[in-house]
Amino acid sequence: MIRAAIATVLALLAVPAQAIEIQDVTSPGGIKAWLVQDDSIPFVALDIQFRGGASMDAEGKRGAVNMMTALLEEGAGSNSATQFAQAVEDLGARLSFSASDDTVSVGFQSLTENRDAAADLLAQALAQPRFDDDALTRVRGQVQAVIRSEATDPNSIAAKEMAAQAWGAHPYATSINGTADSVAALTRQDLVAAKNRVLARDRVVVGAAGDISAEELGLLLDRILGGLPEQATAPLPEQAELQVTGGTTVIDWDSPQTVVAFAGPGIPIDDPDYFAAFVANHILGGGGFSSRLMEEIREKRGLTYGVGTALATGLYGQTWQGGMSGSNATTAEAVELIRAEWARMAEGVTDQELTDAKTYLTGEYPLRFDGNGRIASILAGMQLIGFPIDYIDTRNAKVEAVTSEDVSRVAQRLLDPERLRFVLVGRPEGIESDPVTN
Repeated sequence: MIRAAIATVLALLAVPAQAIEIQDVTSPGGIKAWLVQDDSIPFVALDIQFRGGASMDAEGKRGAVNMMTALLEEGAGSNSATQFAQAVEDLGARLSFSASDDTVSVGFQSLTENRDAAADLLAQALAQPRFDDDALTRVRGQVQAVIRSEATDPNSIAAKEMAAQAWGAHPYATSINGTADSVAALTRQDLVAAKNRVLARDRVVVGAAGDISAEELGLLLDRILGGLPEQATAPLPEQAELQVTGGTTVIDWDSPQTVVAFAGPGIPIDDPDYFAAFVANHILGGGGFSSRLMEEIREKRGLTYGVGTALATGLYGQTWQGGMSGSNATTAEAVELIRAEWARMAEGVTDQELTDAKTYLTGEYPLRFDGNGRIASILAGMQLIGFPIDYIDTRNAKVEAVTSEDVSRVAQRLLDPERLRFVLVGRPEGIESDPVTN
């Protein structure tokens, strides 16, 4: 829905405490990382995150960071796109690059025997990308195809409209892909400038896992990141101010179904009530078939195949959001049920609901502890969000400490149905748009 880049990271942050020991590493060049060393397999994974991400686009250059990121693997140094891809393949390595609102993410996986050679290729991609004309033309076409596709997808239309209403002039309000016009106008010079706005050593966090010692990791980090500038050329984004005030927007779409997006105020991860909201969300709409919304809207009334909610905890702004789809004839009833359940959470939850939520939230996450790549992502995510290095040891205790009174308090604070904004894409019967009063 609106912004859930950090939600994916949060879904990984509960590894069994006894399974890993985190080392705090600083390279000779001053680059910091967290490491879980595991010599059982001759393989290492790094997750490298650059703060700011696509929110660092310069004014009038929306889509530049996203496009720049996609071009990092399209040739670097003396290697053309084809030569670069072949060199990575020959080493059996994996390099990945992606952009979100909050970060530019770089993944590195290599066998121990090939890690220095693979690191040299990644260093070239980050510090010496070619941005050749043919690659630029190809990637530009791919991005524009995505933009065209999103323009005909009701889910994307709903998400974009909600983001525009929620975030005003902040970069969160628009797609990281940019528009057809903004992408068409991007030049090689714009992409170089975008790289310099994001890819710098003062913006980086690193998670590492696998067959590598702290000393070896320090040298590897300098090998990969030492060629980047010390500081980025632009400041990080300001915090976004949520502007939704409640009500409904209807976007006409010729379909027998209506897509429903809804959002209200969220909560930052460092808020004392965050874990209460985390548990409350599971009970309200995050717990799949066990959630209240699924019970009331799908199980009892059959108004949708699925409805859910999530805490969208971006680095620069947060929402409590959700979505569903249903027939045009029954959307109005579903919307009223969502509002009713939004309000009912303030009355508290049952002991059984609370116990079931805690059991799931503390028991399911260790199943995600399934490899060096995942561990590296967890470690980078913890640093990005600002969690302490002992978070893994304390996380489940914080979930267990949540009481019914805590859930009621956070619901009273955040789950105001009068502030819940709906965006409907379809032809819902009996519902009309009301003014957007940002």
